[in-house]
Amino acid sequence: MKVRCWGARGSVPVSGPEYARYGGDTTCIEVRSKNDEILVIDAGTGIRRLGCALLEQGRLDLTLLFTHTHWDHVLGLPFFKLLYDPKAWIRLYGCPGLQGNITKLLSRVMSPPLFPVPFASLPSRLEGLTWEEESIQVDTLTVTRIALSHPNLGAGYRVEEDGKSFVFLTDNELAQHHRGGRSFDEYAAFCRDADLLLHDAEYTPEEYPARRGWGHSHFGDVALLAKAAEVKVLGLTHHNQERTDEGVDEVLRRCREVLAGPGPRCLAVSQYSEFAL
Repeated sequence: MKVRCWGARGSVPVSGPEYARYGGDTTCIEVRSKNDEILVIDAGTGIRRLGCALLEQGRLDLTLLFTHTHWDHVLGLPFFKLLYDPKAWIRLYGCPGLQGNITKLLSRVMSPPLFPVPFASLPSRLEGLTWEEESIQVDTLTVTRIALSHPNLGAGYRVEEDGKSFVFLTDNELAQHHRGGRSFDEYAAFCRDADLLLHDAEYTPEEYPARRGWGHSHFGDVALLAKAAEVKVLGLTHHNQERTDEGVDEVLRRCREVLAGPGPRCLAVSQYSEFAL
């Protein structure tokens, strides 16, 4: 399994030299199976670059999941070039109990006057599928879900193949229970022994009290989760839009202090990060 991040920023895309190393695009994750089949999670602005790369590779077939449909996780969708290719086939899995009807929600994102091309007019083959069982299969990838603790609901994902596991929990507030969310212990069980955990770490502990209830975690709680779940690698993501490269470096330094001693290796995710599991 290969995991590639195309966007690691939260809330809104940013640009400028102070964001060069970690990037300014919002959330988009690509997972490739051992057979090179493609699973994509979220359509933040990073999906624009992903679409360009897939067209260059002649890849027009994929499965697309969403954690939720807040703006920063769907903002790139109208600029995903595969949507406009009649040869493309995109399977959209929705979790009605955690997200609502995903096809209807995306139709609202791409509708006049918000966007000139209506979702229903796209020439690509878009297959809306309902996630009904505990897990789905994408080629050799087994994908399970868990409810996020976030306003307006959402889903986190665990992807497994040949004994390796990748967990993606963005927009997940560990210290505040939102409607439909789970407990810290339930998230730890979901992440148990993961080879790679990418988790929202938007805030520092000092910033968090003024933003409690906004649906995001601070790095201290994320470090405790990674320790409790005994994950192998922790990647901090969903970086605050005001946090420069140097600021992300400082968050990473402090998080590693919390994790000092036996425990997971910690890194800060960039929109160029790649992992081979």
